[in-house]
Amino acid sequence: MDVVELHRRASEEFVRQVASVRPHQWGDPTPCSDWTVRDLVNHVVGEERWTVPLLAGRTIEDVGDSLDGDLLGDDPASAASHAARAAQNAVTEPVLRGATVHLSYGEEQAAEYVYQLAADHLVHGWDLAVSIGAPVHLDPQVVDGISTWFKEREDLYRGGGAIGPRLEGYSDPTSTLLGAFGRDPAWTPAHATVERLGAAFARGDVDAIMYELTPDCVFESTSPAPDGTRVVGGKAVREQWEQLFDQTNDAVFETEETVVLGDRAVVRWRFSWNEADGHRGHVRGVDVLRLRDGKVCEKLSYVKG
Repeated sequence: MDVVELHRRASEEFVRQVASVRPHQWGDPTPCSDWTVRDLVNHVVGEERWTVPLLAGRTIEDVGDSLDGDLLGDDPASAASHAARAAQNAVTEPVLRGATVHLSYGEEQAAEYVYQLAADHLVHGWDLAVSIGAPVHLDPQVVDGISTWFKEREDLYRGGGAIGPRLEGYSDPTSTLLGAFGRDPAWTPAHATVERLGAAFARGDVDAIMYELTPDCVFESTSPAPDGTRVVGGKAVREQWEQLFDQTNDAVFETEETVVLGDRAVVRWRFSWNEADGHRGHVRGVDVLRLRDGKVCEKLSYVKG
């Protein structure tokens, strides 16, 4: 399949996913940890908007900051559709002519640039679908075409910081490609909640911790043995964490491993602190979490004996 067709199919699928976003989902998390659903869509629409002037021979300096900021307005689905159609119309002639395009790292072949765009649409299309809980439809021919192109570029992408570490162990082509782009094919919005909760504990940020918990959350602490203490409700749980961080010298939580399955998660962690004699003490343990509506409603903690 030629790169123009790869780009058309990948961008049309992305537009279809944008049209599936429900009003309350624009602020939801995505596998791109710094982006909400709206941020992700705005990024891709921005790429499409850049495509037209760049393939027409303009430079980055020519475009300047005219495409900065929010490009979605009050109707993101229409903004995505119009931008995709304009980009699709712009790519064919420069690719067939063998034109070059001015990118941030210098001059590039138009066909190579369009491959980059197609790959971004494909991967971010998956990001968007799993973020909003929509069925994932990655065209097998597009996956095959992007996989072949990406094999020689993966190290370059990773070396430049554009993608995360490769995730291994997948047998099907789609999961293998997602893993090459640093994606976990099993990612769900629950992963983002658990990751944010771990980051809040690492910072000792009680407000951020409580934001990830439901108002009726349940917490079971690790002491006293053998069953710990059961605390119910946001106010009581907050008091537990405020007391821990206030009364522990240089308390640090570190997440060592996370496994998320549906509405359940297991987090393996290390908790350390400064002893009175100056030495660093620590314990290792796990949390068994239950999630509801994107928040943690139950946190049961266990420590190595």
